[in-house]
Amino acid sequence: MGQAKEIHVAPIAKRDADALIIRLHYSHKTVNNAFLALGVFLGGRLEGAMTFGPSMDKSNIQGLVRDTPWNGFLELNRLAFSEALPRNSESRALAIAMRMIKKNYPHVGWVISFADGCQCGDGTIYRASGFILTGIKVNKSLLRLADGSVTHKMTQVTGKNRADHFARTGGSWSGQGTPLDGYQMRYIYFLDPAARARLVPKEIEYSEIARRGAGMYRGIARGKQAMAEAPSEQRRRSTDPHAPSVLLLD
Repeated sequence: MGQAKEIHVAPIAKRDADALIIRLHYSHKTVNNAFLALGVFLGGRLEGAMTFGPSMDKSNIQGLVRDTPWNGFLELNRLAFSEALPRNSESRALAIAMRMIKKNYPHVGWVISFADGCQCGDGTIYRASGFILTGIKVNKSLLRLADGSVTHKMTQVTGKNRADHFARTGGSWSGQGTPLDGYQMRYIYFLDPAARARLVPKEIEYSEIARRGAGMYRGIARGKQAMAEAPSEQRRRSTDPHAPSVLLLD
């Protein structure tokens, strides 16, 4: 396996990012409103993808940093890497992505992302990449449905699902399903240093995750040692040995 400096990060068509995400991401689901897709290449072959877009709960997320304009932040909503990528590829790819966003989207002051310990992990790669921990909470948003699938409650109360959801719940905004046991961590990367000074919630030390017993990998609690040694929770090995190389853009 090569070194992380050998990877190449570049824009790709969203459909190519979505195909990889469906194959490798733990959710096997894409985000429809993501508009920026970046591919991670090794030897000319697409082995990872990151997609960015507005948050589903945008009006509430916007208020985390005072005086943020409506288009002043993005959410990293999917990140999927194959095992073919070298060690530390995640942090290197994220660093490159942040520089690209800062250069090409100068109005974006910060990027938010969430680590889901219920299905994935507690954010090892975000901590290694300089993201600020701004929230630790017991999961109340991820729901397991009767058919065994997992969904975010917001997908039940937004867009085309809203009318059907309200019809079944009598106007309630509560998601329907069984909440997954575990924690969710909220991380923010500040592209604009001035925005960090306007952060409304207090910054949280990484050590607080272990102190609260919130360190998790796929819903299983882990201790400080396990948190330090765990492999990247965003990686999934491709099961398709014949997956073709994906070209940049159209």
